[in-house]
Amino acid sequence: MLKRFSLALLLITSLATHNARAAAVNYEVDAAHSTVGFAVPILGGLSQVKGKFSDFTATIVYDEADITKSSVTATIKTASIDTGIERRDAHLRNADFFEVEKYPEITFQSKRVERRGKDFVAVGTFTMHGVSKEISVPFAKTGQFKNPANNKMVVGFSATMMINRRDYGITYSNRANPTFIGDEVKIELSMITKPSET
Repeated sequence: MLKRFSLALLLITSLATHNARAAAVNYEVDAAHSTVGFAVPILGGLSQVKGKFSDFTATIVYDEADITKSSVTATIKTASIDTGIERRDAHLRNADFFEVEKYPEITFQSKRVERRGKDFVAVGTFTMHGVSKEISVPFAKTGQFKNPANNKMVVGFSATMMINRRDYGITYSNRANPTFIGDEVKIELSMITKPSET
C-alpha cells in the first residue's frame, strides 16, 4: 500500500513539474516595434540628450503562472547608438565613450526575477565597456495581444532604470565645462515580444 502511494505521489509530482515547465514560453523581442532608449542630462539638467540603440536582441523565457520563474538575456550592439546627430554619434563610438571596436556589445543576463510588492524586478549581470555589475531592473508587463494572423500571443514589457556611466569606466568630461555631461543615465525599454520560432 505504501509503495503504491509513493508511486502515485511521484507521478503527481512529475506531472506538476512538467506542467510548470510547460507554462514557460520562449519569446524573442520584435526589434522593429521595440525601443532601447536612453537620456543623459546636460548643463546640470537644463536639457537632455536622448538617443537609442537600433541593433539589439533579447530572449525572454516568460512563465505567466509564476513570473519569478522567468528569465531574460539581452545583447545590444554599441555601434548602433543613434542620437540623431552623426558627428555626436561618431564621438560616442570612439575611445572617449563606448569604444565600440573594443567593446562591441552591452549585455544583460538575469539571475532571478523577484516580486517586490505589486512590482517585479529582474536581477542579473549587466556588462558595459568591459565592466560587469549586478543590477536590478524593475519591469512591468504592459499587456498582451493575440495576433489574428497566426493565433499567437504577443506580449509587451517596459522597464526604466538609472545607471551611472562612471561605474562602467565611461568618464569623459568636457574640458571647457566638466559638468556639461551628466553622469546619471536613464534607460528606458519598451518591448514587444513574440513566441520564438525555435
